[in-house]
Amino acid sequence: MKILNFIQTFIFLPLLISCTLNNKEQRLQEKPPVFVDVIIAGNEDFASNIEVNGTVLSNELVDLHPEVSGRLIYLNVPDGGIVSQGTILAQINDADLQAQREQYKSQLDLAIKTEKRLSELLRVNGVNQADYDVAVNQVSTLEANLKYVDAQLDKTVIKAPFSGQLGLRLVSPGAYVTPQTILGTLGQTDKVKIDFSVPESYSSLIRKGNKVKVQTNDSKDSLTATITAIDPQINSVTRNIKARAFLDSGNILPGAFVKVLLDKKRKAMIVPTNSIIPEAYLSQVVVVKNGKAVFKTVETNLRNATVIEIMKGLEPGDSIVVSGMLYVRPNAKVKIKRVRTLKELI
Repeated sequence: MKILNFIQTFIFLPLLISCTLNNKEQRLQEKPPVFVDVIIAGNEDFASNIEVNGTVLSNELVDLHPEVSGRLIYLNVPDGGIVSQGTILAQINDADLQAQREQYKSQLDLAIKTEKRLSELLRVNGVNQADYDVAVNQVSTLEANLKYVDAQLDKTVIKAPFSGQLGLRLVSPGAYVTPQTILGTLGQTDKVKIDFSVPESYSSLIRKGNKVKVQTNDSKDSLTATITAIDPQINSVTRNIKARAFLDSGNILPGAFVKVLLDKKRKAMIVPTNSIIPEAYLSQVVVVKNGKAVFKTVETNLRNATVIEIMKGLEPGDSIVVSGMLYVRPNAKVKIKRVRTLKELI
């Protein structure tokens, strides 16, 4: 009897287990479909907007240094004054150079007269060629010495290299200065430039001639600037690319911190941001195909607050799940409750 019970158990137990598994699969298959909302994938108008930090700089800015050492005998550096290009801002005592110049000038006048006399004598063989050559060399040497003294005299005068606004004066008249001394600063504040850096992935948003919006911390109004230059090399440490824009109108003080707003409208395949399922190294979306949920890996690009651009992984016409994703499993049955439009979701 025991042997018979064992045989029956051995025969019918696998059948029982098989029936149990089949019933479980049948119950799973008979599980009601999940109702979802979808959008149809297609190219839409996409505004790529990002915000980066920028720094305002003067179009031109220099520290005013003397080229030679000496005592200041003239100083025209009013605090915050407006000056034109070529205006004399300071002068260093040049009495010794002026005296040396007069000395060379007198010697040059005499040497020129001597050279003329010897030239006349040379025509009638009254002097040899060697004596005349010495006189010509003396004239050339004195002319060179005179040019050198004039160059030294030019260094004693500090002129405005361009038109602009002076900063604060840092020295007083009569002070002894050296080439390391800063007399003040001169900058162009009527035309300013903004330097900013953009992540490598957003480099397509910056092109020479493009317009950008500039916003300061103390104002909600935006000003417009034009991109004039882009660094041809990406920073290998930060992976940022540097650009420069000039302010079209308005006034911002150099050194100010600003926000640079970049935007560009174009056609792109975009989906709502909340339809993306982020993973550690990839992103997925749920697509409805033949009444079942298919998880597709996608490659994303630019995004804004509401939508994200899809570069790879989707085809125009795909039905993308935008609601009910938490209840959807791979290959599970789904039923489309409503086809939404992108405008409804953003």
